[in-house]
Amino acid sequence: MLTAAHLGAWGLPAQAENAAHIVAELAANAMAHGRVKGRDFQLGLAVRNGTLRIEVTDTRGDSVPPGPGAVKPPEDDAETGRGLLIVEALADHWGIAPGPVPRKTVWAEIDLVR
Repeated sequence: MLTAAHLGAWGLPAQAENAAHIVAELAANAMAHGRVKGRDFQLGLAVRNGTLRIEVTDTRGDSVPPGPGAVKPPEDDAETGRGLLIVEALADHWGIAPGPVPRKTVWAEIDLVR
């Protein structure tokens, strides 16, 4: 995946697998819940102060997922609904930033220094 290749080029291969899973889940959510016809989502990766930050921005600011600590597990036989639980398990921090209208950004951070 592009995320793993990018982090490998940055010298961060140890974080690549978790980051790739987080990107996959946030991108899937953006496609399923944040898509507006004719518009895509935007992926951002940045390393600052020992933290890898992943951001996925879409153009459905009116469709906001539950935030950290508010995500409920789906029924055992449900085929969807586990994406943010995966993000919550793999990220050290995550959240949702509104705007500017009509956008929202769902972000996750992985601490690189432990």
